[in-house]
Amino acid sequence: MGTERTKQIDAAASAWLIRRDSGSWSAADQACLEEWLNASALNRVAFLRLELAWEDAARLKALGAGVAGDRPPPPGHWNLTPFFDPHASGEDISAQPEAGSKYPRLGRRRFRFVAAAMLLLVIGVGAYLELARSGELYATPIGGLASVPMADGSQVMLNTDSQIRIALTDTERRVELGHGEAFFEVSKDAARPFVVRAGNKRVIAVGTKFSVRREGNDIEVVVTEGKVRVEHGAAVHGSGVDGSADVFLTPGSIARAGDAGVLVQRKSLPEAEEQLSWRSGVLMFRDQGLGEAAAEFNRYNVRKIVIRDPAVAALKIEGNFRATNVEAFVRLLESGFPVRAETQADQIVLAAK
Repeated sequence: MGTERTKQIDAAASAWLIRRDSGSWSAADQACLEEWLNASALNRVAFLRLELAWEDAARLKALGAGVAGDRPPPPGHWNLTPFFDPHASGEDISAQPEAGSKYPRLGRRRFRFVAAAMLLLVIGVGAYLELARSGELYATPIGGLASVPMADGSQVMLNTDSQIRIALTDTERRVELGHGEAFFEVSKDAARPFVVRAGNKRVIAVGTKFSVRREGNDIEVVVTEGKVRVEHGAAVHGSGVDGSADVFLTPGSIARAGDAGVLVQRKSLPEAEEQLSWRSGVLMFRDQGLGEAAAEFNRYNVRKIVIRDPAVAALKIEGNFRATNVEAFVRLLESGFPVRAETQADQIVLAAK
């Protein structure tokens, strides 16, 4: 669809919105609006987008000029400002569809009014519109898990303290991973690749199951089904990789990508699945150093485990633990290891007995 066509639809949607909230809306007007909305999905999308932006603009004090008090004017009274006063120019701002037309009729002066209204929306709620274009934002707190269904049938499981932004287009399904970790069950759609962006790295799939964990500029990718491609500009290292910038991962693969390159480990599928035990709220440790285990627990709990003694951090542990029950984990350590714990307001300090 051309730019001019888009502008026409946006202008018509804005005119309908202004007319509806001008205070002289009738049942006939509503019927005409419904006819225009039903004429095209593009009409409806444009109207809903501007309607949401307009409602958000009601919270801006800038639109309250000339209104007493420190609150913005309520819907239906935005035209109290001199900028929106139709009587200032003597122009009737009503927008009725022409005979045989699905669009409101706009005269030159009337179109200038609509254009001014759209300009104010761009100035006043530009951040909101940019947010809408870049997708919907989802986040979890520390210790939280969330399942996010996508409109294409894919599913996203968000781990603790994670943030993603989802945007679907006709050519791509894009997820921006701001921080944290997410597991993706991707529905098959060969025409629209599923792309996870994390900094300067991209993980691309069509129909598969995999996770991406981001810490700063580093990511870890675990694949449990299908095949994914990791794009990275640096050199690549690891078993079975030919040194190209693109790395293809199959089930059981665990890839770690940083500034220096990509390291790929080939593991059995059950071993890879253990990396994703967090989906059921469980942390699984297999002959792991206590320092590493403590760091993992700290991702899920506000009260952090602190280990200053290298000998304590090097102790090997094994078992399955509830991710958010750090107190029970520490009690087990005290009963089975030469470790004592000192609990403080925001941390638990582990030291040798």
